Amino acid sequence: MMHRKSRHDRPERSQFAISLERFAMSSRADFRFAPLNALLLVAIFVTGLTVHLNVHEFTIEAVYISIGSALGLTILIRLTQVWEAVVILGTAVCLSIFLELRPNSEILLATAVVALIVAPSIQIAYQWERAVLLRFGKFRGLRKSGLFPIVPVIDKVAQFVDQRIRVTDFSAETTLTADTVPVNVDAIAFWMVWDAEKAVLEVEQFDDALIMSAQTALRNAIGKNDLAVLLSERDRLGGEIQRLLDSKTNAWGITTEAVEIRDIIIPQALEDAMSRQAQAERERQSRIILGTAETEIAEKFAKASEHYQKNPVALHLRAMNMVYEGLRQKGSMVIVPSTAVESMGLGALGGLTALGRDVTPAAQTKPDDGQAPQHEGGST
Repeated sequence: MMHRKSRHDRPERSQFAISLERFAMSSRADFRFAPLNALLLVAIFVTGLTVHLNVHEFTIEAVYISIGSALGLTILIRLTQVWEAVVILGTAVCLSIFLELRPNSEILLATAVVALIVAPSIQIAYQWERAVLLRFGKFRGLRKSGLFPIVPVIDKVAQFVDQRIRVTDFSAETTLTADTVPVNVDAIAFWMVWDAEKAVLEVEQFDDALIMSAQTALRNAIGKNDLAVLLSERDRLGGEIQRLLDSKTNAWGITTEAVEIRDIIIPQALEDAMSRQAQAERERQSRIILGTAETEIAEKFAKASEHYQKNPVALHLRAMNMVYEGLRQKGSMVIVPSTAVESMGLGALGGLTALGRDVTPAAQTKPDDGQAPQHEGGST
């Protein structure tokens, strides 16, 4: 029987790969060394090795040093992604090739130089990204999605800016409300970068700045409102925080789309007290409803008594119906108030009913000998 893997069983991306990708998009990296760049570097080394073996005689040292240099440079440049590493590693590789293969090292030396210049110089930006390009430290322009070249060592991709809508969670821990209740509030913000140039050139770490601004706005909103308002008007508070954030971040080229309050955590003792208060309120409401029902029933009975007072026959029929219902459900014993016996004639009616129950079975009983019953004192 085959076992179908669930979503939780699927392997996830390693934390190292995610950190490496984030580093390539940050301002600390000079360029992005993507799989396309690695393929280009290896292809150049393989081409150079092929040309070298066609020109010079075959040596295993040339194969080992070419393949080793290609793999080593690919891994190390992928990890560093800065021009300093390219220069230092390229110098070390060229020196190794020259020392191992001289005097027949000119082709592989040229191959290494071309690979180190061309491979990192072809950059790629994804559909949702904008690349901020600097040349000699000055802003050169924004590069849209697709392939674009950069000048080795001189150019630097300051940052790859993601222009999709992002979701960031933030919180305000142990913040006092207007009625001095300590609460922990979790919220999320939906935001996007609409001007990558402003976000990168005018704000250092714009994502951290937005999160801190959101936390400050959330704390201010908590301090201005009571706990009851926080619990009942989350949407309104989220809208206020969103407008406050958007007015601040709009100058950075960032738009805050929405802010939603996810959870409000209050102390356990206060939560228990609020639960008891709610229970007492529900009990009070139930008693009010019961009292209202009793009042309505009394009013209905008062209206019915007016009809019975003017119509004794209706009252007598009601009494017979009560006796019938009592005998049908509870047997032959019916307990009624004495006032009902006097006013409704239930005593005589009950006696007649009981007499009927006693006489009827006696009249239906036949003598054992089959003869007509004899009366004392002679026949009539």
